[in-house]
Amino acid sequence: MPAPSEPRWDGGEGGPVPAAAATPIRSLLFVPGNRPDRVPKALESGADAVIIDLEDAVPERGKEAARRDTVAAIAATAAAGPGGPALFVRVNALEDWAGAEDVRAVAAPGLAGVVVPKVGGPADVALAARLLDWSEAEAGLPRGGLAIVPLLETAAGLRRAYEVGLASRRVMCLGALSARDGDIQRAVGFRWSPEGTETLELRSRVLLDARAAGTPNPVSGLWTAIRDLDGLRRFAEQNRALGYAGMMAIHPAHVPVINEVFAPTAADLDRDRRLVAEMERAQAAGEGAVVFEGVMIDEAMLASARTRLARHGAPDAGGSAG
Repeated sequence: MPAPSEPRWDGGEGGPVPAAAATPIRSLLFVPGNRPDRVPKALESGADAVIIDLEDAVPERGKEAARRDTVAAIAATAAAGPGGPALFVRVNALEDWAGAEDVRAVAAPGLAGVVVPKVGGPADVALAARLLDWSEAEAGLPRGGLAIVPLLETAAGLRRAYEVGLASRRVMCLGALSARDGDIQRAVGFRWSPEGTETLELRSRVLLDARAAGTPNPVSGLWTAIRDLDGLRRFAEQNRALGYAGMMAIHPAHVPVINEVFAPTAADLDRDRRLVAEMERAQAAGEGAVVFEGVMIDEAMLASARTRLARHGAPDAGGSAG
């Protein structure tokens, strides 16, 4: 994906992109930082990413212990080697030294990136990027290797989603979260409903901002009704239809539903392979558009099919994925 032409606040244009940004993220599962016993279960849940939460899930008196436990969990993940879900940490807001110390403490082998709460604009992301620059250097990590997931939890942050997405090449996930009684509901003032109609326009606009900024994994969420898996599925399918690539989750039971909704079926990928093969035959014969299984297709449909095949690790029928 070409980088947007606008300059980035952190001066990182042309610099490295975090390794985690190259991997499709369908599900990001939160786990409380003060419950280290739950981290192994979260890592085995099937989620594409796990977020250890040092912010809202941890009471003030338990934050130092949670930070220590989180550092130990990151070290254990590194020792286990590659192959598991990407591991992130939601640090405390970068409005005082506590958040900065979180970033410094967790920047270590085994970490994929940090989730930054209460982002109000691009300057917040630029600050997080600079903290990661320093922390990576101190820990001997490759420069630019750790990703940033900004959480748009204020009206100002939602209003400036495009600028937030452009603020750093480290930004790998971005979207509108609309949990019942959450920060965004309080900030915007909408009345939540299971159907999500009151946030449909908001989620759509933020998605467009994220896509325009070149964010690799636009994600939405959260669904907080633990046992209502049918409601979760409807909400996930609505977000998938809008164009989101994944969702955040607060319970392991939600992960299989989210993964299923945000992944193409085997039949979908098989159709893409057939479409690629048909278009390549047509192009070899000098044709730019053909009828494929009753539908008119051309170069645009070919590009879409190749993108899906490449994103989901399925080689196309002889063409180069792009």
